[in-house]
Formats: sequence, C-alpha cells, structure tokens
Amino acid sequence: MRRKPYVLLLNAVLLNVLALVLPVAVIGPAAPLASAAENAEWAVYPAASRLGSRPYFYLTADPGTTLTDKVTVANKTAAPLTFLLYGADAYNTARDGGFAVRTRQEKQTGAGAWIKPARDRVTVPPRSAVTVPYTLTVPADADPGDHPGAVVALDERVARAVPGAGDQGNVALGVQRAVGARVYLRVGGPTVPALAVEDVTFDQDRPLVPGTGTSTAVVSYTLHNRGNVTLSPRVALKAQGLFGRTLLSRDLDRLPAELLPRQRIRLTARWEGSPQFDRGEVTVTASAKGVRESAGVSFVALPWLPLAVLAAALAAGLTALGLRRRARRRTDPPNPAPAQDSFPAPIPTPIPAPSPASPAARTPSSEPEPGLST
Repeated sequence: MRRKPYVLLLNAVLLNVLALVLPVAVIGPAAPLASAAENAEWAVYPAASRLGSRPYFYLTADPGTTLTDKVTVANKTAAPLTFLLYGADAYNTARDGGFAVRTRQEKQTGAGAWIKPARDRVTVPPRSAVTVPYTLTVPADADPGDHPGAVVALDERVARAVPGAGDQGNVALGVQRAVGARVYLRVGGPTVPALAVEDVTFDQDRPLVPGTGTSTAVVSYTLHNRGNVTLSPRVALKAQGLFGRTLLSRDLDRLPAELLPRQRIRLTARWEGSPQFDRGEVTVTASAKGVRESAGVSFVALPWLPLAVLAAALAAGLTALGLRRRARRRTDPPNPAPAQDSFPAPIPTPIPAPSPASPAARTPSSEPEPGLST
C-alpha cells in the first residue's frame, strides 16, 4: 500500500492553539491573566520560583545588549514528549486582531530572531517539566519601542486532523500543535504612540419598500498602529443625519486587547435599525493612551425601488404626452392661406378751379400787349 504523505498545517493550527491557550481578548473584554500558556497536554511559561508569578516575559533592554532568561516546558501526559523550541515574532491576526506568532518556517525579524534557546529540541519525561535557558540579543541598530514575540514549544508529532475528512486520493492532512509563552520586549529609546483609522466603509441592507422591514448597516474600518508601542484601543461609532441629527452614538466592543506596533487589522460593527430615508455621515473615533484619531464616510439612504418606479412612471407620462402631441399635429387640417386684403378704390380729391383774379388763371391772348413791339 502506498504511504500517504502529510500536508503540514502548522500555521493555522498554531494560531488556533495560541488563541485557546493564551489569555487574549479575541472577542469581548480582556480575558483574565492565566498562570501559563497551555493545552491539555503541555504548558510553556517563564521559569520562576512560584508557578504563576510570571505569566509572561516582560523584558527591557538597550540596543546592543544581551539578556538571559529561562523557559519551562511541562509535560502533562503519561508519555514522554519531544518539542522543538524556537523564538517567534508576534502579530495581530487579520480575522479578529488576536495575538498570534509566526511559524518556525517563517522569517523572524524582531524578537523571534533575537531569541536563541540553549537547546532547540527538548524531550520532557511524563508528568514532569524541563527548564531551558535562552538568550535574547538586541542588535545595535534595533528600533526603539516594543518588539513582542514568544518562546514556542512545537510538538514534533504530526497528527491526523480529522480521520477521513482530509483524505483526497493519496494525500492525507496532518497537523502539528504548538504552545508559546509571550515575550514583551521594549528596546530603549524614544517611544511614539500613533494610531490611525483608515478605509471606513458603510454597507446598507434595507427593505425595498420603506417601513416594511428593519434595515441594517455594516460599518467596516481599519485600525493601524503606526507607532512603536503596543496600544489598547477603544473605538466609538457616531452617525449624524440631516441637519446634524444624532442617529447613533455608542462605544464598540469586539476589539483586540492589544494592537501591536506596525500592525493593521480590519474590524466591523453592525448597526441595527439604520435609517431608511436619510443622508448623513458615519464617524469612527479610535483612542488609546496619548492618541485619538477619527475618520468617517458619508451615506445616502434612499428607497431606490419606489424612486425607480416613480421615475419610470414620470418618464412614461412624458413619453405619452409627447406622442399625443405628435399625433394631434398629424390629424389637424392644414391652415388655409390668408386672403389678400381688399380695400375700396381711393376717391380722387377734386382740384379746385383757379380763380379769375389770380394770375395763373389768365388765358394767354394772341394780341400783343400795348407798348411792346414785336
């Protein structure tokens, strides 16, 4: 029988395990601190004289310095377990902003690249724990500010995801699981908190006919930590309609407890009962310690179907009126040519006869006048 190779799904499984075992606020308010990062089989936590006294690694170093610390890996099963130890960079997941770390195959550029365990492989006996030292060397040219990461214990075993669910021909899906202890490292130098709200969009879902159902709007926005320190953001949503009327004003939940430096996450908020006939603007305001930024988007809520029907009816009425006028011009008789105007013949004005006394009335005579010779 041909052996079925395994497809390694380390990245997805690592994110899921960390989301379960690390105290992060993926949805809702911040979760309480746990004593260790763990699953049902093993745990990873900072070495301490008392369990739970150090839930995370909180470290401070200047550029060019080296720190030393210890991490403990505890095996809760009845069989020995072998783990790969490595340092990993942390980031916010795009799905909900949860705390996650890079896989062993990914390139590490921050704390993950600077953490070097004394052993990269460790076997832990049943129901016991092993403590491994590690060094953290900060480069001389490291940027100041926060560089979150984790010390991760990756189980070498490859397990079937779900029996039969991943079989496709000769390929079977397998998974590896990992648990990591968070490292909060701050490199000395100026700290600059900066937060931006980007790409706010407004999508509406309204009934075709106003008043026949409930409308819903989805406001999407991006939170971008542009600074070099970790922020705990708070977000408020406000909507104003015509004439400055306040339609909505509330604080949003479902936020990440931590927005890591240089991370960008996409979030959404639903608005039940959004306006069905209005025009206004939605504003998203994000704030954290020392920063506050806002961005907005305009919206128009109109009953498009009734307006389209009204416009179609108006267009049809205008078309019918034009056709009616054209038909009337075709059926009306042509106008007769205007008759020439007739006027009575002018009555001649009588010319009065000249008076005998006037010189012009004298009749010329053939006889010469006396005293004139011819």
